[in-house]
Amino acid sequence: MSTTPPLVRGYEVVIGLENHVQLSTQSKIFSGSSTAFGAEPNTQASPVDLALPGTLPVLNRAAVERAIRFGLAVGAKVAPLSIFARKNYFYPDLPKGYQISQFEIPVVQGGLVEFFVGETKKTVRLTRAHLEEDAGKSLHEDFHGQSGIDLNRAGTPLLEIVSEPDMRSAQEAVEYARTLHALVMWLGICDGNMQEGSFRCDVNVSVRKPGTPYGTRREIKNLNSFRFLVDAVNYEVNWQIDQIEDGYAIQQATVLYNPDKGETRAMRSKEDSADYRYFPDPDLPPLVIAPAWVERVKGEMPELPRAMAERFVTQDGLPAYDATMMTQSLAFARFYEAARDACRQPKLVANWLMGEVSKRLNTEGRDIADAPVAPATLAALIGRIQDGTISNNAAKQVFDALWSGEGTDVDPIIEAKGLKQMNDTGALEAIVAEVIAANPKSVEEYKAGKDKAFNALVGQVMKASKGKANPAQASELLKAKLS
Repeated sequence: MSTTPPLVRGYEVVIGLENHVQLSTQSKIFSGSSTAFGAEPNTQASPVDLALPGTLPVLNRAAVERAIRFGLAVGAKVAPLSIFARKNYFYPDLPKGYQISQFEIPVVQGGLVEFFVGETKKTVRLTRAHLEEDAGKSLHEDFHGQSGIDLNRAGTPLLEIVSEPDMRSAQEAVEYARTLHALVMWLGICDGNMQEGSFRCDVNVSVRKPGTPYGTRREIKNLNSFRFLVDAVNYEVNWQIDQIEDGYAIQQATVLYNPDKGETRAMRSKEDSADYRYFPDPDLPPLVIAPAWVERVKGEMPELPRAMAERFVTQDGLPAYDATMMTQSLAFARFYEAARDACRQPKLVANWLMGEVSKRLNTEGRDIADAPVAPATLAALIGRIQDGTISNNAAKQVFDALWSGEGTDVDPIIEAKGLKQMNDTGALEAIVAEVIAANPKSVEEYKAGKDKAFNALVGQVMKASKGKANPAQASELLKAKLS
């Protein structure tokens, strides 16, 4: 589904992302050093990571397999031959004076990422994904005005995923990033921990008048929060428009976002590829990936979110949007499937998961795996709505009790709170008769063709029954009496 890109103050926003995904290997990409987080500074940096004389890098096979897995998941070409290069620049936490990366021939080429913005489907093209090593980390706190260098991260395996500039708003950018984040976790190639730097976003932002060439982009580096991504992009867009409107040209630059001040600031002028003096790494032969290796990795992969969502549409009858929401993570999908199988009500399960369950998870910052209501319990609750034991409103009260730990079984809570619907036809008929007798004006209005009058009468029946009447049954009895 294509829509006209939204404009900001008459300008079109153009966004592309570069995501650095830390691969979930036990050791580094070119050495046997541990990748465990939180070790004492400089205790996990081997001579290979530091490129000391006489050392040679050896490629980590597990890192390559994770790159293959990602390439297959996004429908990309997995290159049968790719090249490692040296990216030369000087920075205190880059011990070699260069970074081993891939430049001209990356391991993953092309691909697509699909996601929803609201209920609108969006597709973003990928340029490439390449393997590289991470740098170390500069520390500027608790050093009495000096900086410290921790090289534990040096050599940690990364997959850098580069998109085309296909996004046109901060909302599209963050939904793309969320989808990519969920996918790499689904595939098991990254733990997704943004606070520990396992998933980082660099965002390229430019603005232009509609129909004109791309503007000059500025790159916002190292965003480790989805909220910061949105705030940083929105600030940068308005800053660039202000500059242009004031008659200044945008200069290509790398910028940092300060969440405390809510603004971006230039860090350095943006380098081009020529500035890095790329050349093939003489210590590493070309990476050759045989078709049999790709097929083996494919056979070991889980069902992909896109395929699972299509299955939920065809087998369960879910709308495409609902099916995508059910596959936002593997844990979410497993919860949905378990609840659906227990009550055989896929649409109702999806509604509850997108509604009450997601609202609670988002409010409390929980993952579905930590939800205090189990799939079977949610299915039992839906079953009690379906068999007429409780109303939808009563079900929300039961859900609140389950979530807050008042109990783990649906029926005892229904009994304790007196939430059973009144299904006694005789008692309900008596209430209906009383309501009709007490509301002659509404009766006349209904007979005159005013539907709102009928709804008012149903409301009176519900009030008289203290909310325990079955609304459908009450409506049937009212219509019968009034006819």
